[in-house]
Amino acid sequence: MENIHLAIIEDDPVIRESLESYLGTHPALQFAVVAGSVEDFFEQMGKATRLPKIDLLLLDIGLPGMSGIEGIRHIRQKFPDTDIVMLTTFEEDDKIFKSLCSGACSYISKRTPLNTIQEAVFTIHRGGSFMSPSIARRVVQHFMPKERKEEDLLSPRQQQIVQGLVDGLSYKLIADKLSISIDTVRDHIKNIYRLLEVNSKAEVIRKALEGEI
Repeated sequence: MENIHLAIIEDDPVIRESLESYLGTHPALQFAVVAGSVEDFFEQMGKATRLPKIDLLLLDIGLPGMSGIEGIRHIRQKFPDTDIVMLTTFEEDDKIFKSLCSGACSYISKRTPLNTIQEAVFTIHRGGSFMSPSIARRVVQHFMPKERKEEDLLSPRQQQIVQGLVDGLSYKLIADKLSISIDTVRDHIKNIYRLLEVNSKAEVIRKALEGEI
């Protein structure tokens, strides 16, 4: 039977004790370290005669002293083979991606039922990863292609030229207004046609008046 050595860094005693109590009943799960902060974790490590084996660490983000995200780098220096799993109330995109980029392999919401957290521990230990559904959705949305508006296709200079066309200015007057050559204006117009997939000045003006650019 597989044996998984766990550690918890969690400052809330109720959550800490509930995790320890529930997970500790499984014969394959053994707790090597339970700490209330990253500093407490390393203090315990300093007192140990030898570093304990830690296969998987459940790590909170909002901790007293050093945050969990800050702590990842320090923990990985001493335990490079440990799977670090963020178990937190924070579901903001920046927290998720900072954690994953810093070296966490999974991100679980504290709203996750204890039996699901236990299943996640086994999944991660066997080489998988785990994300709470709400977290997974945020990650997927982050990597989904973003819909681009036509106005985003145009550079600030091209937008100025479009405004000149809308104002009824000739190419020469646009050039004078923007202090560029008329040839530069013509080059920009060609690129605007290509980007907007149109063939005439009238179509550019129509798109601008209808709020498409």
